[in-house]
Amino acid sequence: MGRGSCLGNRDLVSVIIPIFDEVENIDPLMAALLPAMEALARPYEVIVIDDGSTDGTGEKLARTARAHPQVKVISFKRNVGQTAAMMAGIDHAQGAVIVPMDGDLQNDPADIGRLLTKMDEGYDVVSGWRKDRKDALFTRTLPSKLANGLISWVSGVHLNDYGCTLKSYRREVLEGFRLYGEMHRFVPIYAKWQGARIAELPVTHHARQAGKSKYGLSRIFKVLLDLLVVKFLTQYETKPIYIFGAVGLFFFGVSLFAGIAALYLKYFEATSFVQTPLPLLFTLGFITGVMCILMGLLAEVLVRIYYEAQNKTPYTVKERINIAPEPARDDIRRIS
Repeated sequence: MGRGSCLGNRDLVSVIIPIFDEVENIDPLMAALLPAMEALARPYEVIVIDDGSTDGTGEKLARTARAHPQVKVISFKRNVGQTAAMMAGIDHAQGAVIVPMDGDLQNDPADIGRLLTKMDEGYDVVSGWRKDRKDALFTRTLPSKLANGLISWVSGVHLNDYGCTLKSYRREVLEGFRLYGEMHRFVPIYAKWQGARIAELPVTHHARQAGKSKYGLSRIFKVLLDLLVVKFLTQYETKPIYIFGAVGLFFFGVSLFAGIAALYLKYFEATSFVQTPLPLLFTLGFITGVMCILMGLLAEVLVRIYYEAQNKTPYTVKERINIAPEPARDDIRRIS
């Protein structure tokens, strides 16, 4: 994640804005954002990703970019979702600090400076917290609170508001991973994997003035499924045999219990095997256990292929002291 280079200017701030059908909000957004960025007295760029809009958003963004060179636009051929749009923005960003935000004016651009000031205290990630949220209670705010609690519990990274797009990241904590589905909200978790120091900061949240929200209750189920993926990757990315093995052992245990119970009923209760489902449960449990173990072994092979084929390592180095930089792995192969 994050292919752009920040070598040109380490003070550069890249603001990433995924947008879908927000034609009414473009002008007010830029009228608030650009002065706020100018007030920071730092070089900046604004990368807006048009996620396949069909309401004229693309045309308005093109006019905005012609009038303001700092505004850069990436347009998708079709709508593919906020996560993909955010990744496209990060991939094209040049800044040493990356600040995603929503394009519906519910995030306040004036808070960007506060996020950057907090980062100067030594943090790698500063996450916005919509403490006084201006959304519908039962359809947006309450489900979000429940989801935030569940994500914090499962991941071990405790934040009050994973759903707030307004965050700031140092580029280096975004390197080395890709996101899919609805996983953009889990970026702080991935950053934590890289050893990032994370802080949370209350930010202003405005009620939507124009346009229509693109999110509904159906997104909750997608988030829960993605959370399962994140939990799996967090704990078992490099050792999948542990999870598959644990499930396999569970089914072996079920099989053993069913087998012993079936034998007990036959020899002590005079109950024939055909009179109870226990023999079938014994067979299914045993077969499922074997399949889980085999899938775990296959996953172990795939993990090794993944790391070796892409010259990846299962670790990241923060710094080296009195140690020469490692040669490229391709160079090692040529030497050997």
